[in-house]
Amino acid sequence: MNNISLALALTGLSFMMSVIWGEPLLRVLRHFKIGKIIRIEEPTRHLTKMGTPTMGGVMFILPVIMLNLLLHAGLLMGVNIFGHSVLLPLLVLLAYALLGAVDDWEGIRGPRRGLGMRARTKFFFQVLIALGAAYALKYILHVPELFWFTSPNAIDLGIWYIPLAVFIIVGLSNAVNFTDGLDGLAGLISVTAYAAYGVVALVQGQDFLARFCFIMVGALFGFLWFNVHPAQMIMGDTGALALGGALGVVALMSGQWLMLPLIAFIPVAEALSVTLQVGYFKLTKGKRIFKMAPFHYHFELSGWSETQVVQRFWLISLLFAMLGVGVAIW
Repeated sequence: MNNISLALALTGLSFMMSVIWGEPLLRVLRHFKIGKIIRIEEPTRHLTKMGTPTMGGVMFILPVIMLNLLLHAGLLMGVNIFGHSVLLPLLVLLAYALLGAVDDWEGIRGPRRGLGMRARTKFFFQVLIALGAAYALKYILHVPELFWFTSPNAIDLGIWYIPLAVFIIVGLSNAVNFTDGLDGLAGLISVTAYAAYGVVALVQGQDFLARFCFIMVGALFGFLWFNVHPAQMIMGDTGALALGGALGVVALMSGQWLMLPLIAFIPVAEALSVTLQVGYFKLTKGKRIFKMAPFHYHFELSGWSETQVVQRFWLISLLFAMLGVGVAIW
């Protein structure tokens, strides 16, 4: 079986694994009343989502971990199905998922109900996980640090690679988290980004990385089965932080992280909208650039329906991702 066929087969398998256990997970979340709490500043139409089961990121994270570990276990029998390198994005996925789960639980049942973990505490652990991943990328896996457009060989960034890698992993983790606010939005955007990096990895001969990406694509499609409008479950920080953090590691492992503003155009734009809104608000003592940030809420408050925002953002994401892939493999 060639690499493309195997990647597609893994996509289908992870999709089935996610869908099969989606209903049981939904029943568990409903039984324990693990439901979303809507902030009062969100658009009023979101009040109908109050109580929708959250922490649904578990639905795609567990199949991704199980399938990758099963493939990796083949090495013990002398079957080289996966490279050792796949363990790093897997560990980052799990670490950020656990951090997100604590944040979700704090917001649902903890003393900071409706708020979640303190921002500085969450940020501290995000940086700590990213530091470990950055060190492993540079000194253990020796990944290509940067592919420049005009150079056929990877460029060595020296010690600057560590802070850059930490910034990318933490930044993208938060960016995807900002994107997660409308039914299906973060899932569709993430599917597009992982598929794009999967194609880049296949072209570069990083088969293990491509398979990880396509396993994620299939699992996310399974999650979207329950998350498209009107959503039956929400991924929460459990899924959003993990998706962004792992995507950052994937981009760094490919050496094509300069393509992130294209391949992950919407999450990057969402993060920038929050940064601009907060900065402008403080600078002007109360004025705003957007009606609300992240800016998908701005379009909702401007009259777009939730479905229109999601579909239009996904179309834009798809176009920029194709452009990013084209530049990366050019």
